[in-house]
Amino acid sequence: MAKCHRNNADPLILHRIPSASSSSSTSGNSSSGSAFRRMIIHAISCGGSSRYRRGLQEDKTYFTKTISDSKPATIGRDDSASKSEKLSDLLNLAVIETGVETKKKGKTLEIMKRVVRDLQTEAAEDGGDEKKLAAAAAASEVRLLAKDDTEARVTLAMLGAIPPLVSMIDDSSIEDSQISSLYALLNLGIGNDANKAAIVEAGAIHKMLKLIESLKPPNQAITEAIVANFLGLSALDSNKPIIGSSGAIIFLVKTLEENSSSQAKEDALRALYNLSIHHQNVSFILETNLIPFLLQTLGDMEVSERILSILTNVVSVPEGRKAVGAAAEAFHILVDVLNWNDAQKCQEKAIYILMLMAHKGYGDRKAMIEAGIESSLLELTLVGSALAQKRASRILECLRVVDKGKQVSAPIYGTFSSSSLGRERDNEVRMSDERKAVKQLVEQSLQSNMKRIVKRANLPQDFITSQHFTKSLTF
Repeated sequence: MAKCHRNNADPLILHRIPSASSSSSTSGNSSSGSAFRRMIIHAISCGGSSRYRRGLQEDKTYFTKTISDSKPATIGRDDSASKSEKLSDLLNLAVIETGVETKKKGKTLEIMKRVVRDLQTEAAEDGGDEKKLAAAAAASEVRLLAKDDTEARVTLAMLGAIPPLVSMIDDSSIEDSQISSLYALLNLGIGNDANKAAIVEAGAIHKMLKLIESLKPPNQAITEAIVANFLGLSALDSNKPIIGSSGAIIFLVKTLEENSSSQAKEDALRALYNLSIHHQNVSFILETNLIPFLLQTLGDMEVSERILSILTNVVSVPEGRKAVGAAAEAFHILVDVLNWNDAQKCQEKAIYILMLMAHKGYGDRKAMIEAGIESSLLELTLVGSALAQKRASRILECLRVVDKGKQVSAPIYGTFSSSSLGRERDNEVRMSDERKAVKQLVEQSLQSNMKRIVKRANLPQDFITSQHFTKSLTF
């Protein structure tokens, strides 16, 4: 197909026509007709500007006058007329499509204006059940309009849909109205940070918690809707401290612990992860029973990765590490996760938690050794992922210096008193005993676990750990 040119160059192409003398012959007429058809096709291929169409019309007039006595020219004229009609149809179709799209958008805008007006009217009036049902219907329309339409979410918020929807959360005694308003707010916040912030600013957090407290017994449908809203709203960083300090964490933890639906529990766990990213919320998490609950729940492969993600955020602050270390069987549970060869992500997260705790706390290192971490670490250095191998090596380095910080500083003036010498000897004896005990523990573990490690690593059966290799892995 011929290459399209700029419109201001079109006349140069269109006026490359044969001379009058050459058009008098039959072959000249045929050539003229062919040239004209080619120009028509070129015009249709490259699009038709007004200037292009004027040049095309001038050339059409010239060819009609020049070859009017020739029969082949009639064929060329009919063909050119057909091409011109096609070009005109294409231009008209583009105009029609633009008009239809504009009309459709205008109609949708009118619908949104009406819906928001209905919401605002019902929220401003104190009506009976009929008025509340009308408000619920309007909220349902907002829910549908905002479900899959990004532009509709922006427009509805600009028209003022959020405040009346928030007021419906606890002002209505009709369950359908409450659920419709909650899911309408949820859809308005999808992928729209400005709407998420506006929903919180309108007081939705307080109203949702107030509604939950008023439900005796709890309503599963409303609980699911509120948890879903907390999940969506907590994704925005500026909302995290507001939600965390509101008491919502207590509600989310109860949702996990109680007999809630699987969907509500999944959303609650994800919402708690979002909130745990903000370090100030860790203190609110520690006021609940969440840490022991999460540790005891580890083992359910469907949720374990999310649980470990929350724990990685918790141990990033000192009070979080202290709480995890104080939990019953915490290190035994985390060390056990290191043996889940079919869950690489869980291994990497668990070893990250242990690495951070081993780096920060001397007492935690001793607890890890007592939990049998050394064999799991040695195994990971052989068969773990690249990240797990790196982290396992770092923990082993921390465990090698388990007595770090207990060395006695040298005297200032280079002299030793009898009392300082005595304390130094006592410290050396104590550190020597600790080192020997740890070394003996690790060597015993190596002897009892090396066969299992070699088997799981698919190494040759004649693989025998040398004494030098064994010593290199001990302290």
